[in-house]
Amino acid sequence: MSIILRQKLPTHWVVKQLCYSTSAKSSSDAATAKTIPKNLLEDKQTATLQKENGAVFDKRPFKLHLDKDKTYSWCLCGKSKSQPLCDGTHRNEFLKIKLRPIRFKVEKTGDYWLCNCKHTTHRPFCDGTHKQQHIQTAVK
Repeated sequence: MSIILRQKLPTHWVVKQLCYSTSAKSSSDAATAKTIPKNLLEDKQTATLQKENGAVFDKRPFKLHLDKDKTYSWCLCGKSKSQPLCDGTHRNEFLKIKLRPIRFKVEKTGDYWLCNCKHTTHRPFCDGTHKQQHIQTAVK
């Protein structure tokens, strides 16, 4: 029955139901905390100016424990060896990578799901985009 129900719902609603933040402390809070976290540095950086998406690294998100007042750099190019965070690989002049990392902070300390397919619309947080067919077939 849930399969039939999902087919009738708008795609964006289903994606929001699959969102990935587990920064809540109790199991009752975890049920209500299924929303896409906000990047606190979103208005202070140029992530929105980088319209391109990086190379698909993996077809699943990566769970990472993040601290409240720390600034992180999420790899957008998809070439970093320390995925999902940037290791500076994009600086290699021989690779000719134009994409730069996305700097971000989180509202509270906890576990977050970061996008590894590099196609999320809520950079750097996973929004379920990796479930689309073209991403699932991109990585075997």
